[in-house]
Amino acid sequence: MKISATIITFNEEENIKRCIDSVLEVADEIVVVDSYSTDQTEKICSSFDQVRFIKNEFKGHIEQKNFAIQQAEHEWILSLDADECLSDNLKTEIENIKSKTEDKFQAYSMPRLNNYCGQWIRHSGWYPDRKVRLWNRKMGKWGGHNPHDRVILDNGIQSGKLNSNLLHYTIASLSAHINQVNKFSEIAALQLFNSKKKPSATFKMIFDPPFIFIKRYILQLGFLDGFYGLTIAVISAQAKFLKYAKYKQFKSKK
Repeated sequence: MKISATIITFNEEENIKRCIDSVLEVADEIVVVDSYSTDQTEKICSSFDQVRFIKNEFKGHIEQKNFAIQQAEHEWILSLDADECLSDNLKTEIENIKSKTEDKFQAYSMPRLNNYCGQWIRHSGWYPDRKVRLWNRKMGKWGGHNPHDRVILDNGIQSGKLNSNLLHYTIASLSAHINQVNKFSEIAALQLFNSKKKPSATFKMIFDPPFIFIKRYILQLGFLDGFYGLTIAVISAQAKFLKYAKYKQFKSKK
């Protein structure tokens, strides 16, 4: 088995070296598809002989990730975001898979451990946050709804489960989280506006946010994550409100 690691980037100078370093031992090639970064992302990627750096206009997370897969040489894809990296134990598990002569699985999921403002979050609905990130590209591709993409496998394809963590350095500060929510809620609202679904925005704005808070903080044990568990619950509720408020605004301008 040979693996192509695919990574999409835009102004990821803070993260990309860590991500690339983590896949060097397990990937037979590394493909970085960049959305015309204006920082040092390209320079950092170009310092690695193993990296093939490609620029492509960004049309959406799903579209960009599928484009990256199309540039890969090998059938097996290891797809990471630039702010993710393999833990040492996860690298060992992937190396063990590569050493097998036969394998009944054509895809593998792995738990993702999220780092929020310097703290690893083990509750709040953020863990184990299992993701399919290693698969035979003949058996599936990226799908879902922007910006919440996911790998969709062909009918009948079951994924094996890896036990070690994919590390996700998701949010560095509260202001970064708020900025991300503002950006992602805009994308989600536009996606909803362009879909066939026509939910009651006002109803969703009133009832969904408190439900999300209770779910994150109480039902998913966010209180065990301390101050940041409370913060995640509040901002998650805000994100839900903004999604439908922006959707309602799009409708009013139609």
